Amino acid sequence: MRILEGMQIPFQVREYEVDEDHLDAVTVAAKVGLPAEQVLKTLLVRGDRSGCAFVVIPGNMELDFKALAKLTGDRKAEMVPLKEVTPLTGYIRGGVTVLGGKKEFPVFVDFTIELWDLISVSAGQRGVQLLLAPADYLRAVRGTVGEIARF
Repeated sequence: MRILEGMQIPFQVREYEVDEDHLDAVTVAAKVGLPAEQVLKTLLVRGDRSGCAFVVIPGNMELDFKALAKLTGDRKAEMVPLKEVTPLTGYIRGGVTVLGGKKEFPVFVDFTIELWDLISVSAGQRGVQLLLAPADYLRAVRGTVGEIARF
C-alpha cells in the first residue's frame, strides 16, 4: 500500500476472512465479491535462461508455460518450489504479490488484465486484497503483457 501511495496510485483495500484450506484465487474472488477473472493470482516461476519472474494471471485460469517461455526467451519455465517462495519473495502462499518483495523480478501479466476497469491483487498478506485499475497496476509493477494463461 505504501508503494502505491508513493506513486499516487488510487486503490481500495478489501479484507476477507482467511480459510487456510482454501487459499485459491477463486475462493478469494467470492469473498471479495468479484468474478474470479478479475482477481489475479501471482505466481513465482523460473525460466531456464532468464531465472525467476513473477507471473500474474486471472484466478480462474492456469499458466501456459510454453507461452510464458516464448515471451521470456526461455526454452522452458517451471514453478518455483513452494519451499523457495518465501525466501525469494518474503511472502507466504496465499499472500504473494509483486509489490514490496525481498527481490525485484521481471513481471509478466496475462493480457486479459486489460479487459477490466478494476482488478484485485494480493496486498502481501492473506486476507487483504488491493483493488485498482489495470493500467495503474501495470505501471506500478512495470509488467510485460502477453497471452500466458489458459483455461
